[in-house]
Amino acid sequence: MNRDRVENVTFGVLRWVTIVFLTVVSLFPFYYMVLLSFRLIQDVQLSPGSLAPGGFNLGAYREVLKSVDAGGQGFVRFIEISAAVSVATVVVTLAVSIPGAYAVTRLRFAGRRQVDALFLAIYLFPAIVLAIPLYVVLSRLGLRGSLVALVLVYVAQTVPVTLYMLRGYFDTIPVSLEEAAQLDGCGRLGVIWRVSLPLSRPALAATALYVFMIAWNEYLFALLFLVERQDRWTVSLGLSQLAGTIEIPTTVLMAGSVLLTAPIVALFFAGERLLVEGLTGGAEKG
Repeated sequence: MNRDRVENVTFGVLRWVTIVFLTVVSLFPFYYMVLLSFRLIQDVQLSPGSLAPGGFNLGAYREVLKSVDAGGQGFVRFIEISAAVSVATVVVTLAVSIPGAYAVTRLRFAGRRQVDALFLAIYLFPAIVLAIPLYVVLSRLGLRGSLVALVLVYVAQTVPVTLYMLRGYFDTIPVSLEEAAQLDGCGRLGVIWRVSLPLSRPALAATALYVFMIAWNEYLFALLFLVERQDRWTVSLGLSQLAGTIEIPTTVLMAGSVLLTAPIVALFFAGERLLVEGLTGGAEKG
């Protein structure tokens, strides 16, 4: 066997070993979480390390979804609030990012390069650095505990990176198409609506998925602004409530974790192709 053949066989084996290892490491925590959520608490206490499916008990899900007044954990309400906040964040972020990214890509103005770099620099700020100033400002404005304020905070957090994502994709759209539309009588807004946005659907879908995932999973700002208003808690805050007490069975905690994770996993697989296409669309032009 020559050297080239040995290298091909070796790297082929290593590739599959790496794929299997990373798959097991990534999926095992989720599998164990789902497994615990369907088991009886008595079985978990007797054999916590068992990895074999041991029945299909929905009691933990019923308890976690039941309203607080009925003795449950009220996750239906938390999920509704998280969904409303996440969707509102996506809508407002796209409404702000699309014209901003288009302006940076197509328009020529003084300081354009500096503004472009500033978007990315703002994204590099750690969230904890922004948390205290935002807490003080929103408290003085009387907006602490408001879901509208939480949406605005999420928008401020996600706009820099979404601008960068959309700018990279707008760069790939030929200027000649927009010029042809202008010759046919379209104004600037008409060009954006009729040409740029239809061609940017993968990038818009990827951006919307990214923003939704950030808003759905976010915990720090939700805790900071909503801790005193339990009736407005998001699902991440509700889950932290389950994790902070010894009275809550492990199975209920795992059921809450599955409910927090499942929508994001489902969205990712539903939009995987658009997500990959949108994230790599601007790679050719750097």
